[in-house]
Amino acid sequence: MKTPAFAVAGVLPFATALPSWLDLAPRQASTITVDLTKTYQTMDGFGCSFAFQRANLITNMSDKTKQRYLLDLLFNTTSGAGLSIVRNGIGSSPDSSSDHMNTFAPKNPGGPKAAPQYTWDGKDSGQLFVSQEAYNTYGVRQIYGDAWSAPGYMKTNNNENNGGTLCGVPGTNCQSGDWRQAYADYLVQYVKYYGEAGVPVTRIGFLNEPEFSPGYGMNSNGAQAADFIKIFYATLQAANLSSQVGIGCCESEGWGNQVNMLNAIKSAGAESMLATVTSHTYTGGSNSPMNTKVPVWLSEQCDLNGGWTTAWYSGGGAGEGYTWANNIYNAVTATQVSGYLYWEGVQWPSPNTNEKMIKVDQQLPYNIEVSKRLWAFANWSRFVRPGAVRVATSGGSGVKSTAFKNVDGSIAVVVISTGGSASNVSVKVSGGTATATATKATAWVTDASHDCAETTVTVAADGTLAGTVAARSITTYLIPAPEAPPV
Repeated sequence: MKTPAFAVAGVLPFATALPSWLDLAPRQASTITVDLTKTYQTMDGFGCSFAFQRANLITNMSDKTKQRYLLDLLFNTTSGAGLSIVRNGIGSSPDSSSDHMNTFAPKNPGGPKAAPQYTWDGKDSGQLFVSQEAYNTYGVRQIYGDAWSAPGYMKTNNNENNGGTLCGVPGTNCQSGDWRQAYADYLVQYVKYYGEAGVPVTRIGFLNEPEFSPGYGMNSNGAQAADFIKIFYATLQAANLSSQVGIGCCESEGWGNQVNMLNAIKSAGAESMLATVTSHTYTGGSNSPMNTKVPVWLSEQCDLNGGWTTAWYSGGGAGEGYTWANNIYNAVTATQVSGYLYWEGVQWPSPNTNEKMIKVDQQLPYNIEVSKRLWAFANWSRFVRPGAVRVATSGGSGVKSTAFKNVDGSIAVVVISTGGSASNVSVKVSGGTATATATKATAWVTDASHDCAETTVTVAADGTLAGTVAARSITTYLIPAPEAPPV
């Protein structure tokens, strides 16, 4: 997505809140039980995009203190959101005017069999620097490059914009020839450029909203996508990159179209060649998992229509932080996604909408406004780290919860208040060794007055946690991994 559309992604309905004069005192403690023996999906992480030159807001910033502040807000697992996925746009434009993402193959070399004329600028619309910082400074290991379109000369309409289809896939007949292999080679070269700069790309996509024909992008149906996937997969194998980078597809504008495309990919025998199924929910979402063994990411979500807000809660608006804490919860629990990404991490003030999490001026003094959407992400991404396995939870009054066991053995329990009253809760872990050895834990809250701030939790002798979940808040309890016995 690039420009506002008449849709709001991933927004959940909320029950009407009680008026403040009916708010009740905190209830007696109710118990949330975490069952480590019942497992669900493995998490890849949480993240955002820096496409269409948004990364340049960070990369070109002359105030290095504010530049570091922005990077910390996005990626720092102590003071920021701790995002663990970077989604970059692979350019197809012949220039960098406006917010265009320039391609490194701007000129038709004379046909699909001719030697390509690559010209890499070492910047990639500012995204390379942000990716290097994410990878080297903050330990982000999921770097995702996604192409909105092939360069125009590879397409049926000879234009990077206004739809058009990759020449050579079923249903096309281009006088210029079959460009499928050339496009696969082009994408592999992108991976190589990033690798030479010290950033291993781990996921790569070749489409974005392929059912949509705006002023950018490339069209495709599922059969055409499957046809290219087979060529692309073989090209990655030939380049000895298939163990590093996996293919993502297809970044549909809505869940329903992605299901249809996936079914066509399955029918063509190409599902096993995918590492990730990617979808947006601008034109429709789901409350059940997609029928695939491949991890699914909601790879782009935002509020495109609402006026910019930094509010946590003021009635349940589509851009409010509390809304997004719940959106992520629904996606992780109901649709069982492994990755959840907001649209833009940073963006300039215009348009003054909620398509970004942080608003940044383009000139000195680089005024920065941080939305509560970022802090909603923080309560997930800081503590639910890549490789975490979601486990079952039950119980709890006035709250909803989910839990994860991280690779390091720590356990994160995410609890969201469902109304206007605080709730006393206890958290008990079963099915593992945590209850026998847990002697400490931390708790972190985001609400109208806290930004993923530490709050009070106590641990009983049997390892049960006790704390209070504030009204309309998200609180994450983190139980550290059991300490190894002394040798």
